[in-house]
Amino acid sequence: MAIELKLPRLGQGMEFGTIVRWLRSEGDHVERGEPLYEVDTDKVSQEVEADVSGVLLKINVPRGEVAVGRTVAYIGQEGESVPDDAPEPAGEIPHIAVAPSPLAPQRPSGREGRVSASPRARRIAGERGLDIAAVTGSGPGGRIVAGDLDQAAVTVREPSQVGPSSARTQVEARPLTTIRRTIARRLTEAWQVPAFQLSRSIDMASAQALLARRHELEPDVHATLTDLLAKVCAVALMRHPDVNVEYTEDALLVHPEADVGIAVATQRGLVVPVIRQADRRTLAEIAAVRAALVERARAATLEAADLEGGSFTISNLGMFAVEQFTAVLNPPQAMILAVGATQDRVVAVDGNPAVRPMMTVVLTVDHRAVDGAEAAAFLQTVTKVLQEPGLAL
Repeated sequence: MAIELKLPRLGQGMEFGTIVRWLRSEGDHVERGEPLYEVDTDKVSQEVEADVSGVLLKINVPRGEVAVGRTVAYIGQEGESVPDDAPEPAGEIPHIAVAPSPLAPQRPSGREGRVSASPRARRIAGERGLDIAAVTGSGPGGRIVAGDLDQAAVTVREPSQVGPSSARTQVEARPLTTIRRTIARRLTEAWQVPAFQLSRSIDMASAQALLARRHELEPDVHATLTDLLAKVCAVALMRHPDVNVEYTEDALLVHPEADVGIAVATQRGLVVPVIRQADRRTLAEIAAVRAALVERARAATLEAADLEGGSFTISNLGMFAVEQFTAVLNPPQAMILAVGATQDRVVAVDGNPAVRPMMTVVLTVDHRAVDGAEAAAFLQTVTKVLQEPGLAL
């Protein structure tokens, strides 16, 4: 009997996935553990492996969004029969033009005024203000499914030219990816958290000297300021366990280790891969792990496990010459450190003016989980160790 291959749950909270492409074709023999297709979740894109060995008899979902647990293909022995039914969506998703709802004439709403569309597609159309009647469905019988709306391109008029003789202009509509929608949802949730900020300006002369000396002694180890920050913050988290927490409605969850997330900008959106047990790793080990994670993030090959379980996040915009900024919390974590550029400034040293390389950091804190004095003590430790980085090594 042919075996159903169902879309697996690849991470906590995953309800839907978008199949991007199949790596094998119908009729191919596949081995258990062999990559079969690529799926885009709300966190990452990754390959899904075959559960069993056999012939790929039928691909039910060549491309598009499908719910967790739905059948996407069948594997069995050559010549075995498989059911004719297939979950939505099926087939290639076309590029669709969607008319602007307030200015463009409305199209008829299908047979007897009713559009055949899935409930999820109707909800997404409502959220985006799209005229669902103007979308061509790719599901069975032309039914509109959620993936169809992801390919929508919107045409609007320029506000200053509205009128009978106004010229139409094309406005590019970039469909929201699952990652971008997740970023929007999570940041909206984070903005509702009662948070406060603490800032410090830190003399980075010793930290810069340490990194320069490390590069001189080990030129093959490309340790960066972000790597040093990950190590220092991890040490501080272990010295102040009351801030290494996350808030839940019933309890504060205290993390036994310092798993530090590093915010990475990619073409698909912001992701935060996690350096596990950063407090126990050497600076060289952290540099190697961080470089590998960043490379995989930008190649869209991170796995869900790479993004889960962090207890603290670092967001560094210093390379863009940003002097100071406030980062939004990365739920469910209780703190995030925003790092600005290191710049020469005139400061008082022993009562006299001196030029020193100074870096401003801003710590954003979930006040439900961490009080001001605890956060200030943590930031004080980070400052002291950065000014004497040998204390962390």
